[in-house]
Amino acid sequence: MNQRTIVGLVAFLALCAGIVGALYIAPPSGESQPEYFQTYPEPRAISPFTLTSHKGEVFDNTSLKGQWSLLFVGYTFCPDICPTTMAELNGIYPELKALNSVEPIRIVFVSVDPNRDSIERLSEYVSYFNEEFIAVTGEHKALFPFVRNLGMMYAIAESTDNPNYLVDHSASVVLVDPEARVIGRFKPKREPGKLSISDSQQILADMPIIISKQ
Repeated sequence: MNQRTIVGLVAFLALCAGIVGALYIAPPSGESQPEYFQTYPEPRAISPFTLTSHKGEVFDNTSLKGQWSLLFVGYTFCPDICPTTMAELNGIYPELKALNSVEPIRIVFVSVDPNRDSIERLSEYVSYFNEEFIAVTGEHKALFPFVRNLGMMYAIAESTDNPNYLVDHSASVVLVDPEARVIGRFKPKREPGKLSISDSQQILADMPIIISKQ
């Protein structure tokens, strides 16, 4: 690992640590609160963005309105965290859809590897898990500010000349409300010897409480 790569990784970890420290607020007492969901201090409006969905359609701010969106950042060549998280989300999706919510609940996979994740590949990848899931991507100049706006980060820590390069990325699942505002996230569980992924059962436990408060 060269010096440039080390510096990039350190910066990535530092930014993630800073984001984590800034997000949590203590919930008010006397009412039912989500047990696992990390609420942002205030709902965050998402700055204007334009990405492309796995169907080749424009995906922008208006695409997030009128629905609850659980967003996960990753890439199709990811060897472990991404496919595991997608499978976990697929496992609880029928129960999420059955919740008493006026607005539908959607799963959105944000690919931060546009170099390899073509529209065709994204379509095949996301459809493998669930035909109703949405996959989006775009150029880094659009992706990076969008991902940061969600409170997450990603970094390509090695040369893309290597066809098997890895992408470092946040493993949280972020929740966007029907007004297209980021309201918080489900952090990954960190246990020795296990993948650091967001627990789908924790998401399922907290979503009804979150929805009921809107």
